[in-house]
Amino acid sequence: MSDDPDRHAQKMAKKKAARDKIMATKTDEKGLIIVHTGKGKGKSSAAFGMIFRCIAHEMPCAVVQFIKGGMSTGERDLILSKFQDVCAFHTMGEGFTWETQDKSRDTEMAQAAWAKARELIADDTNRMVLLDEINIALRYEYLDLADVLAFLRDHKPPMTHVVLTGRNAHPDLIEAADLVTEMELVKHPFRSGIKAQVGVEF
Repeated sequence: MSDDPDRHAQKMAKKKAARDKIMATKTDEKGLIIVHTGKGKGKSSAAFGMIFRCIAHEMPCAVVQFIKGGMSTGERDLILSKFQDVCAFHTMGEGFTWETQDKSRDTEMAQAAWAKARELIADDTNRMVLLDEINIALRYEYLDLADVLAFLRDHKPPMTHVVLTGRNAHPDLIEAADLVTEMELVKHPFRSGIKAQVGVEF
């Protein structure tokens, strides 16, 4: 590798010029449909990172939790205690589906969560709405995928971002989305007998 500072500067200047040329063509703005899926950790964590960015910019936003209702989380506690004026937070689920073991009850709760989600998305003062773990509800058919896709297509305000998290995102949802990230599991401490850690998982 060359240590010549002039050569390095020239190389970086060429990269910057190429990047600036690309960026000059990116002028559109729109509310995005964003999907975080995959078997790896970090789907909800990354989505909450976006919510906290909105909060930092004083952009009204909202969260609807479809599954994780059975436990306290750092994100929920912080938003409810400090940022309710900017971020509406609705925990609609009663825990993971294998804990409730009641499909009719899970379906009822998911339907209520989706009704709240529709209300929040339709309110164009909300710049971002996070639908946390909705992919789980869709996978177990607690919600109708066609209904969700039709609502996002026909009723989402043009500048509202909607983030949908959870494993096994349906291919049709991935196709409809503007931004999709799949979290890949490489290594997880749970497999070594380590339980979920405060500040890491919740």
